[in-house]
Order: sequence, then C-alpha cells, then structure tokens
Amino acid sequence: MKALVLKQHGGLENLEVVTDHPMPQADEGHVVIRVRASSFNYHDVFTVKGMPGIKVPLPVVIGLDMAGEITEIGAGVDGWSVGDRVLVNPLNKAKGLMGEMLDGGMAEYCRVSVDQLILMPPDVTFEEAASLPVAYGTAHRMLVTHNTVKAGDKVLVLGASGGVGTGCVMLAKHLGAEVIACAGSADKMERLKALGADEVVNYREEDFSKWAIAKYGKPQRRTHEGGVDVVVNFTGGNTWKPTLKCVKRGGKILVCGATAGYDPTEDLRYIWSFELQVIGSNSFYEDNLKALMDLIQDKKLKVVIDKVLPLEEAAEGLKMIEDRTVMGKVVVTP
Repeated sequence: MKALVLKQHGGLENLEVVTDHPMPQADEGHVVIRVRASSFNYHDVFTVKGMPGIKVPLPVVIGLDMAGEITEIGAGVDGWSVGDRVLVNPLNKAKGLMGEMLDGGMAEYCRVSVDQLILMPPDVTFEEAASLPVAYGTAHRMLVTHNTVKAGDKVLVLGASGGVGTGCVMLAKHLGAEVIACAGSADKMERLKALGADEVVNYREEDFSKWAIAKYGKPQRRTHEGGVDVVVNFTGGNTWKPTLKCVKRGGKILVCGATAGYDPTEDLRYIWSFELQVIGSNSFYEDNLKALMDLIQDKKLKVVIDKVLPLEEAAEGLKMIEDRTVMGKVVVTP
C-alpha cells in the first residue's frame, strides 16, 4: 500500500512516499481502517527532526490525526462493524502516539486499537474529523474542560492562525468572550476577523503586550482594572515576559506548549504581584473529541482547513506547517 514513511531523522526530505509498505492486519483487539483523511500538526515536524529523549522506532508512517472507515475487524472486537465511520484518538495506551511510536495516518490503511475508535456523527466529514484531535482537542480541553474562559472575558490568543490557535479563537467566541487574535500577516489577520475575532494584532509590526495595555489599560494591582483576562500562550520564547505584563490582576495565562522555546526569560514579580494564574493543559481526551464533533454536527463550529492534498504532496504540506504559512489545518487524503 501507499504510505508516507520516515526512515531516518533530519529534514523533511527524509520523508518518502512508498507504494510497497506492508498492509496492516487486524489482530486481536484491533481493527484496520481505510484512512480517508489525516491532518498534520507541528508535532509531525518534531517527529521528523527527532526529539531528545524520545526514541522513535524507524521506519514509521507519520501522522497523528486520522479518520476513516473500518475495513477489517480482529478477534475480541465487539460493537463495531465494517463500514463504520470513525475518528481515531491518536493516543495508543500501550505504545504511545500514532505516527510516532507506531504507524500513523499518512497511509491508505492503518491498524488501530479498538479503544481508540470514536464513532463519527453523520454530518461530520472525514476532513473535519481528522483535523480535530491534536489541535482542536487541545484547545477544547484548555478552554472548556478546565473552565478557564467565561462570557465577557477579554482573551488574547498568540499564534492564532495555526491549528490550536484557530480552535482557541472559535471556542472562545463560542463561550462569549471578546477575542484578540495575534498573527504575522495582513492576510491571516483578515481571515481571523472573518472567523469572529473582535480585534487582530500583527505581532511582527506591533508589540502585542503594549497594544493590549494601550487598548485596555495598564493592569492595576489594587483595583483589578486594566489588562486582559486571559492570554493563550503556547509559543513561549520571547513572548512569555510580555505576556506577564498585559494580564489583569487575577487573570490567567493558558499554556499547552512552547513552540518558540521552553525556557523563556521570567519575571516572577508579576505572578505574585498580580496574583496571576498560570494554567497548564496537556493533551485531550475522548470527551473533548466527541464534544467537538457534536459542535460541528450542530453547525456551531466550523473547522478551518487551509489545504487538502493527496498523499504524493504530503511532504509539501508539512513544509507549509514548518514555515507557518498556513491558516488552520493541512489535511491529506491518502
């Protein structure tokens, strides 16, 4: 079968579309799905490059997120039928992440443990479902499960044009917040406005923290006035210290990653002086993915998909993710 295979770590040129990858088998407790859509995340870039402390069993088919149809059922699998449309939770409890510790979704077929299957509602497409787990699932857990955003909050989202970012923008609006979306180009700003962002900031041209202070006032330690209620910061790096300066007293900083660096300059005085809450959020669970598909089914959430590509062009799609030239998700249809 055709698959996008990583044979050794390095650059994206190490990815190869092969036509003779072994066909998976539905052994006990597993099914085989015909993958209809698989989406990229920045995590796939890290997998290709190699991550310190994580030994990926190479060669491996990359791709964490996938949706498709069951084509074969193994022994001991109850409650599922051939033809069922399913979203796959990328976390395999025995092995780890699909597309990293075992073959993932960038292939025509994939072997999946039965406890990873989630039935898709009828009006959710494969492309929409495959866009959800890592990006939208993370956003849903961070904002909804942890109950961090409420109606009327001023929520500033860094990295708003990516998968997690667009998810945060739309979910925060769904919760009734006023959303400030930060992006790096006029085109992305315009598209974020179309998604519902109330304000947009070009972080390449303007300091987002100074913009927020000019707009909402300088945070005050005694009166709780000024600043924003919530900053979503999964970039880290040189965005961390400015973030501390624009959050109101008692406000929240939500963290689910550090794409620009995990050891930023810190100023602890802001955290205690303004009683800031730094709230970490890790991964996603089945309830997040089911809730997101229900929102799509009910027309309350529209997944942002920038490109839908064939498997032969998948590496080019991941390059777009690496270069941050996309708005939302890149989906591959193997």
